[in-house]
Amino acid sequence: MQLLLIHSDYIEYETKKQTPVAEKIEESLKSGRLEEALTAFTAVESVDEANPEEAIKKAVSEIEKVAAQVKTNRIMLYPYAHLSSDLSSPKVAVLVLKGMEAALSSRYEVKRAPFGWYKAFTVSCKGHPLSELSRSIRPEGAAKAEVKTETCEKEEVVSEALKAEGTARSYWRILTPDGELREVEGFDLTPYPKLQQFVNYEISKSRAVERAPPHVELMRRLELADYEPGSDSGNMRYYPKGRLVKSLLENYVLDVATEFGAMEVETPLMYDMNHPTLKKYLDRFPARQYSIESDKRHMFLRFAACFGQFLMNHDMTISYKNLPLRMIEMTRYSFRKEQRGELVGLRRLRAFTMPDMHTLCEDMDQAVNQFKEQYDLCISVLENVGIHINDYEVAIRFTRDFYEANKDLVVNMAKTVNKPVLVEMWDTRFFYFVLKFEFNFVDALAKASALSTVQIDVENAERYDISYVNADGKLERPTVLHCSPSGAIERCIYALLEKAAMETEEGKVPMLPVWLSPTQVRIVPISEKHIAFAEEVAKKLDFRVDVDDRDLSIGKKVREAGREWVPYVVVIGDKEMEESTINVTIREESGQDKPKKVQMTPEELNARIKEETSGKPYRKLPLAKYLSARPKFL
Repeated sequence: MQLLLIHSDYIEYETKKQTPVAEKIEESLKSGRLEEALTAFTAVESVDEANPEEAIKKAVSEIEKVAAQVKTNRIMLYPYAHLSSDLSSPKVAVLVLKGMEAALSSRYEVKRAPFGWYKAFTVSCKGHPLSELSRSIRPEGAAKAEVKTETCEKEEVVSEALKAEGTARSYWRILTPDGELREVEGFDLTPYPKLQQFVNYEISKSRAVERAPPHVELMRRLELADYEPGSDSGNMRYYPKGRLVKSLLENYVLDVATEFGAMEVETPLMYDMNHPTLKKYLDRFPARQYSIESDKRHMFLRFAACFGQFLMNHDMTISYKNLPLRMIEMTRYSFRKEQRGELVGLRRLRAFTMPDMHTLCEDMDQAVNQFKEQYDLCISVLENVGIHINDYEVAIRFTRDFYEANKDLVVNMAKTVNKPVLVEMWDTRFFYFVLKFEFNFVDALAKASALSTVQIDVENAERYDISYVNADGKLERPTVLHCSPSGAIERCIYALLEKAAMETEEGKVPMLPVWLSPTQVRIVPISEKHIAFAEEVAKKLDFRVDVDDRDLSIGKKVREAGREWVPYVVVIGDKEMEESTINVTIREESGQDKPKKVQMTPEELNARIKEETSGKPYRKLPLAKYLSARPKFL
């Protein structure tokens, strides 16, 4: 069980809509309020099913301790599924919540918000040091199960590089665009609040999250993605709209990489852990692996496309004339056994889609030139996705020797983004690379996630016995670059949603880029007699167009289009039919309380969207054209 305990001036809620697993409640429970209360946001987890009584006992004990510390006798029990991605069955959750309510009621004034209902709530946190606390509860039965799991996980591969990451001594610096390398402590980060958050995140290495970031609610409300309780934590389900967005991003990155000269390949998902070359590489990559047994062989699921591409390079005949040689794979999926407390929404997953490009270079000089080009390529890719330079922070990591020999390269990276960047330097090389950068998105919870990255690898050509024939006919080892032009596809969606949530707080209207919007144009006929003309308009638009033919008020239809972030909403009435024009609300140019409406022809709207989406991939509407024919996924 996960608990988030908030000491509040007040907490109030109102039920809005029940879910398929909602408990039946009386009218009195449809809303509630408590003053001067300890609110226990609660997520009952699958491990609690082993011993629900013990889970209740331990949770009540923790709540009582905190209630005594903050000196309150009022408690609100509030089910909050977003605290965990490994929830119990609804039946057990209700059983535990009711058990907690009964146990606490003898000593406290207790209210319990109902389980399985969408609720609006307001909580006023007091803000003192004990006003926000989190607790993880494990019942006795679960503890035994965890011991068993821990025994199994001793076979989980934890690489030497991952161990080294925990012990490596880092020198943290701030690099300014003019090339000045400053001590972090002596640099004024006040004008750079996101960089300050990123620095704190990196140096503290605090990866776990205590509550769900805003994108989790958005990915569900927009029907993009959701947790999959039938799978391992960190493995998600994607609804038609989410699959569309993922596919467009995947196709865009592949198109850009192909134009850049990369050849698309495909490699296996699993590999032999005892393969001599792969075993050595596992110890040089800082990631935890999934391991499985197959025909008495110890296998692992790939965490990148390196293995397959390097084994392919080993078997190839390569000339210096072929260099730089680039290959890319869209790895659906790569797998990393991330720690449970770090898994949340689309930010950090155990199964993810990574565009993985590798470049074989003739020597270090060619590798440095390629690194520069790929740095610019990554900036361009994110820009076109909708994530701009001001939306992320740059981290540059290198060995001291490499920096001394390539200062201009490193300084130019800060100059290109024209802002201070975080530097991590090592005296000794712990990993396979000598230089690496990442673009890191900092979300609403001040947690950072790496997007694009490029690394200069000085080990794996030797390890995989990769060679090319030079101009003199002799074999030489190439220098290898690793590049993910966008980072994980899921993280791009996470960053776009988090960015939209933060912009909403600033008074802006949230939206996805038009080329990524599942519905690009929604036509809203005022009444049934306008549907035929709406169909005529739809046929003139070459984009993802749907028609809201439901028997609802025009206001409700328009509001729902806004909640779905539809970029262009076309209202069709008598005037439009008479004049053969359309009334278009343009989301990008609207304010939160002031929609921008323009009268135009269908042809003019078509031309506008064509210009906005030029050069981007396109897929057809992922759901039925008429909203009356669509199912609800949530």
